[in-house]
Amino acid sequence: MANSGLIVSFGEMLIDMVPTVTGVSLAEAPAFVKAPGGAPANVAIAAARLGGNTAFVGKLGDDEFGLLLAGILKENGVSTEGVCFDKVARTALAFVTLRADGEREFMFYRNPSADMLLTPPELNLPLIRSAKIFHFGSISLIGEPCRSAHLKAMKEAKDAGALLSYDPNLRLPLWPSAEEAREGMLSVWDKADVIKMSDDELCFLTQNSSLDDESALSLWRPNLKLLLLTLGKKGCRYYTKNFKGAVEGYSLKRVDTTGAGDAFMGALLRKIVDDLSIIEDEERLREVVRYASACGAITTTKKGAIPALPSHSQVLTLLNQDHNRKNHFGFTNCFPFANKNN
Repeated sequence: MANSGLIVSFGEMLIDMVPTVTGVSLAEAPAFVKAPGGAPANVAIAAARLGGNTAFVGKLGDDEFGLLLAGILKENGVSTEGVCFDKVARTALAFVTLRADGEREFMFYRNPSADMLLTPPELNLPLIRSAKIFHFGSISLIGEPCRSAHLKAMKEAKDAGALLSYDPNLRLPLWPSAEEAREGMLSVWDKADVIKMSDDELCFLTQNSSLDDESALSLWRPNLKLLLLTLGKKGCRYYTKNFKGAVEGYSLKRVDTTGAGDAFMGALLRKIVDDLSIIEDEERLREVVRYASACGAITTTKKGAIPALPSHSQVLTLLNQDHNRKNHFGFTNCFPFANKNN
């Protein structure tokens, strides 16, 4: 991993409280299982689990949950040089309602939580400046002082030559209003090089229900190198300056969709970090998007985000099964990148 380019992921890490049964409200749930989560942390662990060199930058409470989360980062090979602890504020909790189809609704306990209180002086700037890719979400843009820390970290990474990767990761209950959420999510849109959005996020940002190319490309900006639209079981669309296309999804039994988009993003960043020219080569980019889509699909088959993130061998197994099902002639020929643990 040390020989691979560094992926630095910035933002929140928290405890997801996942009900032991699906299809009930939070009040009706008989019990909950704690699971580490937080989209930027999920991305860092997803990439590390696939052999990547990653670091997490954020703030945790100096409490039992915060220490647990820092330990989970280390156990998964993620550098914690950018993690700091707050002596007063607690680590955030998110109670997750699982519908029968595995989709989620959230209720957050952050009043405020430690991740919201990260300040610019607490940033590990040498670590951030060493990133080949700097990844972030939008939750850290909601309020001060974390917003200022986010913007400073993003600028430092960009000035040092990093590719900026953005997953807006809509969590509407955390924003004061829908309009402020939309404005906040779009406030850094023209700074990012790579953006991944879900179908729900596209509809929210464009304020219409269309998922066609025209709607997606309404969010294209001149700064972008790659725009991705994930569509769950229906796969993913990709857009670059010179081409666009789509890959099919994977039909696996969904238990919990938490972390699927983060698994996708971690896999994508892991695959491009050492060769950014992949973005400009459609054949190679399609292979990477297929691989990332497989990672996302596998993550939906278990409860919780981080516990469900797949290994490289698990991804290869799914890709192999999928190609055998489609009667392709040679797995290696069809997926030249997938067989390389890099």
